[in-house]
Amino acid sequence: MSMDFAQSAQSTVGIEWELQLIDKDSNDLRQAAGFVMDQLKGEPFIHAEMLLNTVEITSGVHQSISGCIGDLIQGSQVLREVTEPLRIDIATAGSHPFANPAYQRVTDSDRYAELVNRTQYWGRQMLLFGTHVHVGIDKRDKVLPILKAMLTRAFHIQALSSSSPYWAGKHTQYASNRAMVFQQLPTAGTPRQFGEWAELEQYTADLTKTGVIEDFNEVRWDIRPSPGWGTIETRVCDANTNLHELQAIAALIHCLVDYFSTELDEGREIPSIPDWYVGENKWRASRYGLDAILITDRHGNEEHIADTVKDLLTTLEPTAEKLRCAEELDGIRDILEIGAAYQRFTEVANRNGGSLDAVVEHMRAEMKADKPLPPAATVPEIKGPR
Repeated sequence: MSMDFAQSAQSTVGIEWELQLIDKDSNDLRQAAGFVMDQLKGEPFIHAEMLLNTVEITSGVHQSISGCIGDLIQGSQVLREVTEPLRIDIATAGSHPFANPAYQRVTDSDRYAELVNRTQYWGRQMLLFGTHVHVGIDKRDKVLPILKAMLTRAFHIQALSSSSPYWAGKHTQYASNRAMVFQQLPTAGTPRQFGEWAELEQYTADLTKTGVIEDFNEVRWDIRPSPGWGTIETRVCDANTNLHELQAIAALIHCLVDYFSTELDEGREIPSIPDWYVGENKWRASRYGLDAILITDRHGNEEHIADTVKDLLTTLEPTAEKLRCAEELDGIRDILEIGAAYQRFTEVANRNGGSLDAVVEHMRAEMKADKPLPPAATVPEIKGPR
């Protein structure tokens, strides 16, 4: 089975950001995406998703992160023009703190209906929100080596973006419970590592022949080739709660992919780690977030996430200058300093007697502010006993 990889300029970039439709009166999710999308027909940058509580805004293809952010701002402004009169606010995180997955309605689509029918209980638990970043790859032969190299740092990225400690009203004690839930789908989770493109083609042909998938787009790995776009798509991130952190995470991904691509172009070997280390790193990052000690190389050396990320930022400085995203990338230092979203959420709940309404209020406040807010800055309007 031949699988073409589209022509793409090296290191072009695009972003997808999944947003929650939140009822202003209850702080719960609203199943209003069908109506909202009907009002937005023909608008760029705005798309329906699997659940009717979700709207995705996307950027066009750009040379820089700042170009993508401009599109996301435009999309969110247009979206608010429809949601505000409905008393719907837009905010996001990797999960909603207390919404019941069983109550969520699926978009009227054969594709999504079949997914839920096939996966049953776990398919009905997919109350998840992510940030996806596409980076263009100019030569197909570079895709699989870069994917392997990205896996050496993918779960540092996951930890930095983690924003789903609560699930259906429970504190899971995981920084990213989204990561744990999403991998229950049969073609989701950590990627297969292949040495040759023909192996990926055979894998796709085998899954198609046996009815597991209809096409490669149904392979929902944490990082995957996106043949139709000519990109590597990094999907490991929980949805970022604000634009400041989103652009920082996107810049880190953009720089990493370009750095590894350049290393290949200059004939240097790029890193990889075995599958068993990849799986362990994912679990550690999901459970402990920025407190995790991750395996850094194929020899089993380990290091605290913060130390690895600080060194990585220094390594990527020239790349960030080349890609014109040095300021955006520097936002990673802010996450290390003030904590990731899951840490802020936990502190907000603790300061407010365990109230998850307060956590949703904080999510909404960060979205409006376009930046992370210290928990003390949130004065929640408590709406109920949650």
